[in-house]
Amino acid sequence: MSPGNSFTWMEFIGLYVHLAGFVIGLGAVTVIDLHGFLGRKSPYWTEATTRTHKVTKPLIWLGMTLAILGAWIFHDRHGWTFFLALQAVIAIVLIVNGVFLSFQVSPFLLQREREGRAAELLPLEWQKKISIAFILSFAGWWGALLLTVYQVLARK
Repeated sequence: MSPGNSFTWMEFIGLYVHLAGFVIGLGAVTVIDLHGFLGRKSPYWTEATTRTHKVTKPLIWLGMTLAILGAWIFHDRHGWTFFLALQAVIAIVLIVNGVFLSFQVSPFLLQREREGRAAELLPLEWQKKISIAFILSFAGWWGALLLTVYQVLARK
């Protein structure tokens, strides 16, 4: 390291993995959220959302895993702070939300696809639940990223 830098290679790797998790996870969340928003009133986008979620779902879980692993490596030397604890709470909310989307919504969408109904608009009740889940997901990912930026800059 050059003079004045006070980070270790493990912190460098941890931050890289953490940010890679955001690139992958938040990118996939953005794609599926936009599809879901368009699919609320459009049979075309409803079907596209069903197909797209097969790709975005594993990417979101991969992103979450990398973001958590990277944060653990990056923050290991410095211990817990209020902002890291807040980020951990957001991660838990995102995981619970992801379990709902993966094990409730996804099977529902796949069943409709098997029945040849993938292009039908979702029932209003499902649209409401999915909208809340997408808002939680989008806000959680962006909030966690904001906390990461703060924590990195606060170390200076």
